[in-house]
Amino acid sequence: MILEKEYTKKVSVTHRKKFAQFFTPEPIAKIMVDWLLKGNDFSTLLEPAFGLGIFSRLILQEKPNIEITSFDVDPVIFETAQSNFHNFTNVKLNLENYLFNDWNNKYDRIICNPPYLKFHDYENTKTLEEIKQRLNFHLSGFTNIYTLFLLKSIYQLNENGRIAYIIPSEFLNSDYGKNIKDYLLKSNLLRHIFIFDFKENVFDNALTTSAILLFAKDNNNQKVNFSTVTNHKELNGITEIINNYPKSSGQISIIKKELNPNIKWRAYYQKQQSKKYKNLISFNNVAKVVRGIATGANDYFTFNIKKAKEHKISEQYLLPCITRSKDVDKSFFTKNDFVNLKGANAKIFLFNGTENPNNINVLNYIEIGKQQEINKKYLTSKRNPWYSIENRPPSPIWVGVFNRSGLKFIRNEAEISNLTTFHCIYPIKTLFSKLNIDLLFAYLLTDVAHQIFNDNRREYGDGLKKFEPNDLNNALMLDLSKLNLETEQRIISLYNNYRNSVLENRNDEKFLNEINKILIKEYEV
Repeated sequence: MILEKEYTKKVSVTHRKKFAQFFTPEPIAKIMVDWLLKGNDFSTLLEPAFGLGIFSRLILQEKPNIEITSFDVDPVIFETAQSNFHNFTNVKLNLENYLFNDWNNKYDRIICNPPYLKFHDYENTKTLEEIKQRLNFHLSGFTNIYTLFLLKSIYQLNENGRIAYIIPSEFLNSDYGKNIKDYLLKSNLLRHIFIFDFKENVFDNALTTSAILLFAKDNNNQKVNFSTVTNHKELNGITEIINNYPKSSGQISIIKKELNPNIKWRAYYQKQQSKKYKNLISFNNVAKVVRGIATGANDYFTFNIKKAKEHKISEQYLLPCITRSKDVDKSFFTKNDFVNLKGANAKIFLFNGTENPNNINVLNYIEIGKQQEINKKYLTSKRNPWYSIENRPPSPIWVGVFNRSGLKFIRNEAEISNLTTFHCIYPIKTLFSKLNIDLLFAYLLTDVAHQIFNDNRREYGDGLKKFEPNDLNNALMLDLSKLNLETEQRIISLYNNYRNSVLENRNDEKFLNEINKILIKEYEV
């Protein structure tokens, strides 16, 4: 990895992030190369995202005459790679976008660590249309680019060929990943998924949990194997499985036709906590989760008292709003907390120009926005007028989007709005569902609730977990309507005691522990 270390020293982090350049550690690259080297003989290799050619360097040590075709879009890294491979006439480097080139060629082996770019960081409309036309396959507009590399590579694999990809495992448990998983199953090529659940990141500076996917165009297509790798020592287990293929299997081996692409595949390789409990219902039966307000330009739209005075914007044109997660440090956010933040000059307002656009100071601030071209940004350009705020009434409960220490639910007693740092939870009240909001929030604070929700989480590296609104909407929860009135009142009494302890800065967890015990007694199988 000397080449990669030298490159990272001389090329800025900003440039490397722009092109999503996160280099594969050599021990992992060797494992992926081992998969390609096993099996039948081969003469052609494709590296769709070449970088500095770690995979090709390793393969050339074993097969110096193999014909290698590679692609990269960054002129800087391309020049470095060219200088290092100029003696290899059998290595063809292309400064081109892999997704728009080379569709007519097939390869015996394909290996890749593709770029990780979200839908708004690449020309997703144009790229998705290319994939659709070529593969006759429709994908979500939220699709991450790394999965497009994988789909094209599957299309380009020769008979008896093999593919090794290292990619974020995110798609296994995301909404946009449903179509991807369906395609993988229908291809009949997927053989093994190794999910890295490391405590540290596999890639330096890459906040992602990764997975190695191994594919083979052979007749061993009845099952898909899953294995979880939690530390570097367990990498040897992957090598053993590769050496013994097809006789070997993973920690979990599942018949392909039993795999459901429409669910989170975590259910196949991680223990599901919800199975410990009875009387489960979908969370969307009792509440609806939606994201917080997205401004498209937080620096422009967020205000504190100092900024309001500078621009002479009256509070009647400012919407009270939590803009940062760290401004909320307790499970209950009260009107007093809002007043304290206001006094500390925190950014707890949003510019609300539509309230009275004829006010001279409001008009002046709107003009400032035009001068800064705020009106031309992605989200603002789609709003009419561009300075309007999303119509999102304050929700009684917030939940944190990202977390490391556990789900963070907040009771919004101040009844103010929030940005996307939190999701909004709106309890549903119908003739058939009138769940007491205190009972619901008491439940949301418990370990039992968090365990069950975690079955539906998304994972990133460094212990970071994420929940999108639908991850929560589609998650399971205990059916609290099964509780008798006496038990319900007992829980609410404990909840009120806990609330008082939090507001008095005592945070007495014994009350939550008691609620947790009640739920376990009532619902554990």
